[in-house]
Amino acid sequence: MTISTHFARSQGGGADHTVAEIIQQPAVWREVGAIVAAARERLDAFLAPLLARKDLRIVLTGAGTSAFAGEVVRTALARATGLRVEAVSTTDIVADPRASFPGDAPTLLVSFARSGDSPESVAATRLAEQILTRVHHLVITCNSAGHLARAHEENTASYVLLMPAAADDQGFAMTSSFTGMLLASLLAFGALHPDGDIEAPAAAAEHLTAGGLDPAIDTLLARRPERLVYLGSSSALKGLAQESALKMLELTGGALVASSETSLGFRHGPKSVLNDRTAVVVYVSNDPYTRRYDLDIIAELRAGHAPADVVAVAASPDGLPEDGTWLLPGLAAADDATLALPAVVVAQLLALRSSLARGIRPDNPFPSGEVNRVVRGVTVHPLPERPHDVP
Repeated sequence: MTISTHFARSQGGGADHTVAEIIQQPAVWREVGAIVAAARERLDAFLAPLLARKDLRIVLTGAGTSAFAGEVVRTALARATGLRVEAVSTTDIVADPRASFPGDAPTLLVSFARSGDSPESVAATRLAEQILTRVHHLVITCNSAGHLARAHEENTASYVLLMPAAADDQGFAMTSSFTGMLLASLLAFGALHPDGDIEAPAAAAEHLTAGGLDPAIDTLLARRPERLVYLGSSSALKGLAQESALKMLELTGGALVASSETSLGFRHGPKSVLNDRTAVVVYVSNDPYTRRYDLDIIAELRAGHAPADVVAVAASPDGLPEDGTWLLPGLAAADDATLALPAVVVAQLLALRSSLARGIRPDNPFPSGEVNRVVRGVTVHPLPERPHDVP
């Protein structure tokens, strides 16, 4: 059963936006490539003087899915720039800003935001300006009318990079907004290039949305797992595992409990989650050294757990069992951050189909409003001038 069939069945079933936004991602990526290429001269004029500073600290920030985007691209951007790059969520910045910005280093704050209307989004940029002497902002957002975009559009120390209109997901969970912003950051910093580096992940994603893994997904979900664990060892695939678990929690309204870890970290307590109703998805790194640890945990899990409940998502079959390996074609030489683009589509499809199978409406899995598409209810408290001068 292809995603198109699910779409046909979802009419009136509350999945229209989510399904369409999963399917459209390759087209969105190509449009993102065109947007960044058209903005290249202005982007370089903004970024080049900053990236020339060897003492520059680049901080990637966002909340929830947007924070995981920063974790996925962190290593790729550090490699591309040769600079210190960290991922710090807006929720951490707002709660403990001085710990998030120690030392008053020159800083480029890269903000990922679908709507830019979450309370922490603007607050994080304002706190950075309050604490740091030298701070610039690269705002990557899908909503030109959002508070974050409007707060920075006239700021000479800021650059607002708008995503295609289609990337402003209307469904509850972030799908094309996540991958669009992730790709935009890789392109903006030169970790990928619009000519030649977008087609391979786009083709892999099109393979998935056309039903390329549907029989395998059907087999896994037919086992009716009650718990799902995502594992990824590299920084990029750890961030991907976090996003994948969140997607399952969101789209099933928490009905299927999902968690994430690294392949090595899983043995240190989190492995306690395993029972006969637990499925494990391992994102296998393309880095030859890191890959060894992923292969080790897969072999260990298949030896002590039902092999049908252990899935490897990989770009190359090397060292992997034929059964239980879900291949992403054409990406065997890709960086893990690039691999994450189509790999997260696997997680989106798993979450969507798990949601529909439970009779949940993926576009709005929380009709009571207990959890919202844009976070509400956060009070941003003023930061005292001195660290311990709390009113």
